[in-house]
Amino acid sequence: MLEKDRIAYFYDGDVGNVYFGPNHPMKPHRLCMTHHLVLSYDLHKKMEIYRPHKAYPTELAQFHSADYVEFLHRITPDTQHLYENELRRYNLGEDCPVFDNLFEFCQIYAGGTLDAARRLNHKTCDIAINWAGGLHHAKKCEASGFCYINDLVLGILELLKYHARVLYIDIDVHHGDGVEEAFYFTDRVMTVSFHKYGDFFFPGTGDIKDIGEREGKYYAINIPLKDGIDDSSFTRLFKTVIAKVVETYLPGAIVLQCGADSLARDRLGCFNLSIEGHAECVKFVKKFNIPLLVTGGGGYTKENVARCWAVETGVLLDTELPNEIPDNEYIKYFAPDYTLKVSNVNMDNLNSKSYLSSIKVQVMESLRAIQHAPGVQMQEVPPDFYIPDIDEDELDLDERSIPKTSRFIAMMSTMKVTTTTIMRTGPAEKGGSQLGYTFSCVFLTALST
Repeated sequence: MLEKDRIAYFYDGDVGNVYFGPNHPMKPHRLCMTHHLVLSYDLHKKMEIYRPHKAYPTELAQFHSADYVEFLHRITPDTQHLYENELRRYNLGEDCPVFDNLFEFCQIYAGGTLDAARRLNHKTCDIAINWAGGLHHAKKCEASGFCYINDLVLGILELLKYHARVLYIDIDVHHGDGVEEAFYFTDRVMTVSFHKYGDFFFPGTGDIKDIGEREGKYYAINIPLKDGIDDSSFTRLFKTVIAKVVETYLPGAIVLQCGADSLARDRLGCFNLSIEGHAECVKFVKKFNIPLLVTGGGGYTKENVARCWAVETGVLLDTELPNEIPDNEYIKYFAPDYTLKVSNVNMDNLNSKSYLSSIKVQVMESLRAIQHAPGVQMQEVPPDFYIPDIDEDELDLDERSIPKTSRFIAMMSTMKVTTTTIMRTGPAEKGGSQLGYTFSCVFLTALST
C-alpha cells in the first residue's frame, strides 16, 4: 500500500489583512477566503499546519539588493513623500503602492516559501503549500507587477542547497519574468512559463525565442499563448511539455506557481480555463512524486481564486471536494449558488492547433539540445538561517494548530550572521537590466558569552 504524501501548509492570517488601496486589483483578503474554505472542508486535518516565520532582512537580501530591502523596511505611507527619487528607483507607485505594514506583508509571504523549501530539504514533508507566495515579478532591485519580494527566487535558492537541479513551473497568465531573469544564466534551474504573450500584455516578456544564455542556454522555456485558451488545449500542451522536461532535466525538486488569473472570468486575465482545467495541471505535476513546493500567484476575481486554491489543496491531498461549499466565515462571497466549480465562458480560442503544434515543436527542439541533465559538484551544505521546529505542546487549537515562533526570536538575539558566497553566475546584460547575481548562503554562529 502506497504511503500518503506528507503535506505541510503555511498560513498566517495577518497576510490577508493588508490593503493595497481602493482601486487596486490585488486583494490579499483572498488568502483569508482560501484558508477558510480549506478549514470548512476539513482539509487542515489532513495536513501539518504552520505559521511561517517572518523572513529577516538578511534572508531577503540573499537575492534582493540590501539597499532595496532596507528601503522597503523603512518606507511608510506617511513618509513616502520624502523619498520621490527612491520611489522611482525602486519602481514603487501605482502598481506597487506603499501601504501600511508593507514590509511585514513581504516578510510573511517570503517566510512561508522559505520555510516550505526548508521542510522539503530536510525531508519532513513531500509537498509544501504557501498560497500567499508566488510573487514572480519582483526583481533584484525593484518591485514590479504588484510584487515586492520574489519569494520564489528565495525558495529556489534554498532548494539549491540540497538539490543539483530545480524545476520551476508557472501557470499564471502573466510571464514569470522575475524568476526567469534571476536564473537566466545557469543550468541549475529550469524555468517553464505558460503565459499570455503579445498585445502589450504585462510584462511584455516571455517570447518563445527567449531560451536562456551562456550556461543557462536552453534552460528557460517559454510557452507564449493567445487569448481564450481552454482546458483541453492548455492541459494537452502542459502535459506534453512538462513530461518531456522532467524526463530530460531530472529535477531534484519542483516549484509550481499556481497563479489563478489564468482562470476564466479573471478581472485581469484573458484565458478560459475552468478550475478543473487549472487543477489538472497540479494533479499532473504531483504524479511525478518529486519534492514539490506549491505557491499561489496572481488572481483578481477573489472568490474564484479562493475556490481554485481550495480545490488544488484537495488535489494535493487526493481529496475530491463536494461542489456545495460548507458554511464558513466568508460564505456570502460565494453567492448566489455557493458552489466550488467555475465553468468556462463562451469566448473564441485564438490558439489554433497549428500554432500550438509549432510551439510544441520549438520546445522539443530546445530540449533535444540538452544532451543530459547537468551535474554539479555539491559542496558542504551550509546550515539554514532558520529551521522551524515542531513542538506539539505549543499547538493552539484556537489558532488552527499554527505553532508559535517566539522562542526563535529570543534565540536570534544570541546569534550573529555572516554571508558566504557559494555560487556565482557571470555578469551580463538582458533587456537593459544588470544581471549576474551572487548566490549566497547565510551562516549562524553562536556569540561567545
